[in-house]
Amino acid sequence: MLRSVEQERQGPAAGGERDPRVTDPRVTELRTAVSRLRRRLAAHPGEFADRGIAEEELAALDAVAATGAPDVARLRRSLLLVAGAIGSVSALSSALADVRRAVDLFGRPVRRQV
Repeated sequence: MLRSVEQERQGPAAGGERDPRVTDPRVTELRTAVSRLRRRLAAHPGEFADRGIAEEELAALDAVAATGAPDVARLRRSLLLVAGAIGSVSALSSALADVRRAVDLFGRPVRRQV
Protein backbone atom coordinates (compact mmCIF):
# COMPACT_ATOMS: atom_id res chain seq x y z
CA MET A 1 0.00 0.00 0.00
CA LEU A 2 1.33 3.45 -0.89
CA ARG A 3 1.45 6.14 1.74
CA SER A 4 0.92 9.79 0.98
CA VAL A 5 3.48 12.44 1.82
CA GLU A 6 1.18 13.70 4.57
CA GLN A 7 0.96 10.23 6.15
CA GLU A 8 4.75 9.99 5.98
CA ARG A 9 5.08 13.23 7.93
CA GLN A 10 2.65 12.06 10.58
CA GLY A 11 4.98 9.30 11.68
CA PRO A 12 4.45 5.65 12.49
CA ALA A 13 2.63 3.42 10.07
CA ALA A 14 -0.63 1.75 10.99
CA GLY A 15 -0.25 -0.82 13.71
CA GLY A 16 2.05 1.34 15.80
CA GLU A 17 5.26 0.32 14.05
CA ARG A 18 7.79 2.97 13.19
CA ASP A 19 8.53 3.40 9.49
CA PRO A 20 12.23 2.44 9.09
CA ARG A 21 12.67 5.07 6.39
CA VAL A 22 12.00 7.86 8.90
CA THR A 23 15.05 8.64 11.01
CA ASP A 24 14.76 9.98 14.52
CA PRO A 25 16.33 13.48 14.46
CA ARG A 26 18.03 12.73 17.79
CA VAL A 27 19.86 9.81 16.17
CA THR A 28 20.93 12.04 13.30
CA GLU A 29 22.19 14.66 15.75
CA LEU A 30 24.11 12.06 17.75
CA ARG A 31 25.72 10.46 14.71
CA THR A 32 26.72 13.88 13.38
CA ALA A 33 28.28 14.90 16.70
CA VAL A 34 30.12 11.57 17.04
CA SER A 35 31.43 11.86 13.49
CA ARG A 36 32.69 15.36 14.14
CA LEU A 37 34.51 14.30 17.32
CA ARG A 38 36.00 11.27 15.56
CA ARG A 39 37.36 13.53 12.80
CA ARG A 40 38.76 16.01 15.33
CA LEU A 41 40.38 13.20 17.31
CA ALA A 42 41.92 11.70 14.17
CA ALA A 43 43.34 15.09 13.18
CA HIS A 44 44.67 15.87 16.66
CA PRO A 45 48.47 15.65 16.49
CA GLY A 46 49.10 14.98 20.14
CA GLU A 47 49.28 11.54 21.67
CA PHE A 48 47.69 10.66 24.98
CA ALA A 49 47.45 7.40 26.87
CA ASP A 50 43.76 6.63 26.34
CA ARG A 51 43.37 7.71 22.73
CA GLY A 52 42.57 4.14 21.65
CA ILE A 53 39.81 3.90 24.25
CA ALA A 54 38.27 7.13 22.98
CA GLU A 55 38.38 5.90 19.38
CA GLU A 56 36.82 2.54 20.30
CA GLU A 57 34.03 4.11 22.34
CA LEU A 58 33.24 6.64 19.62
CA ALA A 59 32.92 3.76 17.16
CA ALA A 60 30.66 1.99 19.68
CA LEU A 61 28.54 5.13 20.11
CA ASP A 62 28.07 5.38 16.36
CA ALA A 63 27.15 1.70 16.13
CA VAL A 64 24.61 1.99 18.95
CA ALA A 65 23.10 5.10 17.35
CA ALA A 66 22.90 3.34 13.99
CA THR A 67 20.40 0.87 15.46
CA GLY A 68 17.88 3.71 15.48
CA ALA A 69 16.73 3.03 19.04
CA PRO A 70 19.80 3.39 21.24
CA ASP A 71 19.83 2.36 24.88
CA VAL A 72 20.21 5.53 26.94
CA ALA A 73 22.27 3.84 29.65
CA ARG A 74 24.68 2.52 27.01
CA LEU A 75 24.98 5.97 25.42
CA ARG A 76 25.79 7.55 28.78
CA ARG A 77 28.34 4.86 29.64
CA SER A 78 30.14 5.41 26.33
CA LEU A 79 30.02 9.17 26.81
CA LEU A 80 31.67 8.84 30.23
CA LEU A 81 34.39 6.59 28.81
CA VAL A 82 35.09 9.01 25.95
CA ALA A 83 35.17 12.00 28.30
CA GLY A 84 37.50 10.18 30.66
CA ALA A 85 39.77 9.03 27.84
CA ILE A 86 40.02 12.44 26.22
CA GLY A 87 40.58 14.06 29.59
CA SER A 88 41.57 17.67 29.36
CA VAL A 89 42.48 17.88 25.67
CA SER A 90 41.08 21.37 25.19
CA ALA A 91 41.19 21.16 21.39
CA LEU A 92 38.49 18.48 21.56
CA SER A 93 36.27 20.04 24.23
CA SER A 94 33.71 21.70 21.94
CA ALA A 95 33.22 18.55 19.87
CA LEU A 96 32.91 16.48 23.06
CA ALA A 97 30.31 18.95 24.37
CA ASP A 98 28.32 18.45 21.16
CA VAL A 99 28.29 14.69 21.75
CA ARG A 100 27.15 15.23 25.33
CA ARG A 101 24.31 17.50 24.18
CA ALA A 102 23.28 14.92 21.57
CA VAL A 103 23.23 12.15 24.20
CA ASP A 104 21.16 14.40 26.47
CA LEU A 105 18.46 14.56 23.76
CA PHE A 106 17.61 10.95 24.63
CA GLY A 107 16.83 11.84 28.25
CA ARG A 108 17.86 10.08 31.41
CA PRO A 109 18.14 6.30 31.65
CA VAL A 110 15.25 4.54 33.32
CA ARG A 111 16.18 3.43 36.83
CA ARG A 112 15.35 -0.14 37.64
CA GLN A 113 13.40 -0.82 40.81
CA VAL A 114 15.20 -3.22 43.14
